[in-house]
Amino acid sequence: MAAIVRLSSVCRRSVKPLFYQSSLLARPAVVLHNERQQPLPLTARIHSSQPLYAGSDSKAASLHWTAERVLSIALLAMVPAAYFSPGPVIDYSLAAALTLHGHWGIGQVLTDYVKGDAKMKMANAGLFLLSTVTFAGLCYFNYNDVGICKAVALLWSK
Repeated sequence: MAAIVRLSSVCRRSVKPLFYQSSLLARPAVVLHNERQQPLPLTARIHSSQPLYAGSDSKAASLHWTAERVLSIALLAMVPAAYFSPGPVIDYSLAAALTLHGHWGIGQVLTDYVKGDAKMKMANAGLFLLSTVTFAGLCYFNYNDVGICKAVALLWSK
């Protein structure tokens, strides 16, 4: 199905592949009405048009997905930076990135498993509270203690 969607996006750009013909997108199917009747051949067509539900939210969802991936890559880059040059900039950047990464991850779990409007609102409120407390705690730790980078280095040294 994804290949058809990609193919349809190419075809909307006025590029018509040779194998993209309506006769090739039809597949025959046989349906028995009941056991005594002859099989009736039917033809099912694959629709290559854009889905009806793709509206304004699809752009926001795409941007959110991209932001999640960029943050994950940034976290991968921050780990060696934290090892080779620990300091307050990296500590606070890690605090923000880890909190946001956890917030988005737990938010996806809540979206998948919490059903019901009132339960979802309560779960989201709890998630925002947890994320706020986590970020404040990490900033407090960075300001009043050794910081995230040195704390991890101290854990590894023993």
